This record gives sequence, structure tokens and C-alpha cells, in this order.
Amino acid sequence: MNLTLACEVNGAAVGGEVDARTLLVDFLRGQLRLTGTHVGCDTSQCGACVVHVNGRAVKSCTMLAVQAAGARVTTIEGLAPAGGLHPMQAAFRAEHALQCGFCTPGMIMTAVALLARNPDPSEAEVRAGLEGNLCRCTGYHNIVKAVLSAARQMRGGDHVHV
Repeated sequence: MNLTLACEVNGAAVGGEVDARTLLVDFLRGQLRLTGTHVGCDTSQCGACVVHVNGRAVKSCTMLAVQAAGARVTTIEGLAPAGGLHPMQAAFRAEHALQCGFCTPGMIMTAVALLARNPDPSEAEVRAGLEGNLCRCTGYHNIVKAVLSAARQMRGGDHVHV
């Protein structure tokens, strides 16, 4: 059964017909061609598919597209200003917080939501906040350093070096 979906994605109004069973991640990737949101496990274990829905981090493989009706959805493509990097993206780059990059969009989206709730987290709070995101390439040391660096920059502290 097809349903009509209208929502805002990365600041633009989008809409169309979707099968009632279509997951948000599949709508974003398949219909809108926003492929920065990754499908890693299809079971909500890895966090590669995290997007923001009305400012809240959501694993888009656990949400039906029609549940986003009327919502503001932000993907990794919509996080930064045109031609620039979000402070979290800059910090990931500066702190070498990625290897293959597959988990990075979801990790960044989760970290941005974490800082929206807690702009001055401790290392332990960052580690706990990222528990739903898996990186299969590396330890989390540089990822945590990047989140703490971005937090300082976003609070107006020392700047991220790019």
C-alpha cells in the first residue's frame, strides 16, 4: 500500500508516494539519493544510519519513512553549510577520527546530537553517548578526541585545526 509522505529534508520540502513498509533509510538513499546515510546492519546495532529527526538522533533503519511525515530530517549531507564543514566534521578530520569512513556519517550525527544535549561532556559521557555506534576499523580514541575537540570549538574554546 502506498502512502503520501511530505516532510523537510536538509531544509528542503520533499514528498512523494512511498510504500507503507519503506524504512526512512531506504527513502533517503533510494528516493532522495542521499547516500551519506549508510545501511550497515539493518538491525539497529551499528548506528551507520543515524540521522536527525526534529533534532533528535534516530537510527533510520528502525523508522518507517511515513513516520517522518511533517518532520524535519537532517542527514550528513545537510549538516554543514554549503561549501564548508560542520565543526564536528572538521574535528573528525583534524583528529584522524576515521579510517574507512563507513561509520563516520552516523558517528558524526550521533555526536552532534550528543553535544546539543550536553555541550561540555566528559570523556566518559562521550564514550557512553556513542555506545550505539560501531566502528569496525579502529579503537574509539581519536573519535572521542574529535568529539571533545568539536565541543570545545562549539563552546567558543580552542579551535579545530583543519
